Amino acid sequence: MKNDNDLKDLFEGLDFDIAEPTPRHEDRFREKLRQRSQTKKPRHNGLISLWLPVMAVAASFLVAVLIFQGIFNNPFTGEQELANVSPEMKQTQEFYSSVIRTELAALKEQKTPENEAVINDALTQLDILEKDYETLKKDLGKSGHDQRVIYAMITNFQKRIDLLKMVLEKVNDINTLKNTNHENKTI
Repeated sequence: MKNDNDLKDLFEGLDFDIAEPTPRHEDRFREKLRQRSQTKKPRHNGLISLWLPVMAVAASFLVAVLIFQGIFNNPFTGEQELANVSPEMKQTQEFYSSVIRTELAALKEQKTPENEAVINDALTQLDILEKDYETLKKDLGKSGHDQRVIYAMITNFQKRIDLLKMVLEKVNDINTLKNTNHENKTI
């Protein structure tokens, strides 16, 4: 019985509100609920309820496309061109590429049987440098635009241009020697 006395002591000091609500309290409460429900406009009319599933499908499709592009176009995977680093690097790549194309066209124009071996050797060396550049493009993608890789790519361009210029000079020397040898001979 000691527990009963403890419970009585506990609840004696508390003041509970045990008054009954006034008459018609429930009726007034229901009337307020009814007024609130009438003033709220329905959230979904016919047009919105038709477009809601369509919009959900379109949003899902858009999210899927963005995720798909993110997986396959991650800037730090696969090959990266020098032009993808910055606008300045794009200009640099375009400049070097145009110089290489010009020098290569000039070299191919001067191809003769006398200098064919030199030109073919140069083209082989250019292929090696091009393969190195392809490896550097992969490294650039993996490294996240590391400055050392960018510098190596620019150096590769410069090596190709230097090689082409050197071969053009040798071809010009061969052509000059050929012309001077023919001029010195008397008939």
